[in-house]
Parts: sequence; C-alpha cells; structure tokens
Amino acid sequence: MALDYRLLGSVTGLVLLAGCATTPAAPPSVAHAAPPTTVAEVGEIRPGSGIAKGYLPVTSLPNSLALLPAPPAPGSAAFAADEAALATALKIAPERFEKAAADADLSWPHVVSTYEAVLGAPVSGPATPHTAMLIRRAMIDAGLSSYTAKNHHMRTRPFVAKKLPSCTPKDEAALGKDGSYPSGHAAIGWMVALVLTDLAPDKTDPLLQRGYDFGQSRVLCRVHWQSDVDAGRLMASATFARLQSDPLFQAQRELARAELKRAATP
Repeated sequence: MALDYRLLGSVTGLVLLAGCATTPAAPPSVAHAAPPTTVAEVGEIRPGSGIAKGYLPVTSLPNSLALLPAPPAPGSAAFAADEAALATALKIAPERFEKAAADADLSWPHVVSTYEAVLGAPVSGPATPHTAMLIRRAMIDAGLSSYTAKNHHMRTRPFVAKKLPSCTPKDEAALGKDGSYPSGHAAIGWMVALVLTDLAPDKTDPLLQRGYDFGQSRVLCRVHWQSDVDAGRLMASATFARLQSDPLFQAQRELARAELKRAATP
C-alpha cells in the first residue's frame, strides 16, 4: 500500500504521503462525468505508489493539532488509563493478537475484507468500482488528517517505551521513529466503518463494531496507546464530516449506493 496500501501501513509511508499530497486530483465536472474509479484517473498520492489521492487537499483536512488536546502527560490520570489499557492488552489470547497483526495490513483489498464479511457483500471487486474508490480515497484523507498533531507531538509508542515486541516486527524500526498520537491506522479503520454505515445503515452496529475493533488492534499490537486510538477515531469523524460538503465525494457516494443496491437485489 508496484507499492500498495502497505506504504500507508508503515508510518514512514504516511510521512511521505503527507508531504506529497498537497495538490488534490483535478475533479471532473460532476454534472457531466462520473467520478473516476481507477488510480490512473484519480492520480497517485506519490508517483509510483499505486495509491489514489484522497478527495481533499491537505489544506482542507481537519487540523488535528488544533482539534486534539496534547497527549496525556506521564503521571496524569489519563496516562494511567493508557498504561492500564496496555496492561490489559498484554493478557489477550494469541488468536486476538494474530487478528491485530492482520488489521495492521492496510493493503487493498485486504483492509476491507473483514468489513465485507460483516456487510455480507463485496465492495472491492469489479461490480462496485465507485464503492471501492469511495473507500480508498476517504481512508487516505482520514490517515493524512492525523499528521499535523502526530508530527508535532512525536509521542513515543508503547512498544518502544516499555521495550515490548509488537505484532509487526518488520515495521518496528519505522514505527519507532514516528509519532504515536493520534493513530492513523485507527483513523483509517473508523473511516471505513463510517463510509460503509452511510451506504448500508441496516448494518450500522456490526460495521461500527468492526471499525472499533480495528482501532483497538493497535493497542493490542502495542504500537499505540489507547488515547492515540481514541484521537484517531475523532480525526476520522472530523474528516468524514468535512467530506460531506465535497461535490466529488457526494457524487461518488450516490453511485456507490446504487451499486450496493444492485448487489443486494436477487
């Protein structure tokens, strides 16, 4: 995330994306042309990455540094709660740890596979091109929205602070150099849930539960504190609210709704 969404799965990749996504893809006239459904049409967030640009330019993303409080300070009650959540995470069953490792993989279409299982319909295949691109672009916006605060605070991740193994050893070198607060992964997982609940409101509760669990996987992986994950969800919600006024997002969402309606028709 050629490179796929695994680029976004590593923090190094996200930093590169944040630095290169200053110009949005030129939208077609929504009144005369359907929104693009391929990365070639949308444009890559970084040349050669294979990752479509988001809908929003960086300057239009919610400002995480302005919206979020500073991360909990050591010795505070909030930091004690973070440490308690980490202590609980260390006691999870091996199978949940494995699921957390799977959730760390943001490659497309893996990132939506567990949501598809909840939805009961594929959203990443050839029958749903607008649904797929709606999710792919919105999740990029959510991930990038975390970086103003992340780069400012540069909070140390729990696996570094406590000298613990994470669920993705191959990513530890990059993660150890990157800020922990807020969680970009949690923002992405929550954004996927928000987009899908908007398209399939009858599945709201299970989809939101999947999105919540996706974020909790970051705590269970020991790569984020609980407050990082909570803040990531807030940034996803803020970004989703901002997308509601984007004409291209609106147009693609309506086409995605029609796709899912056709998919559900016997």
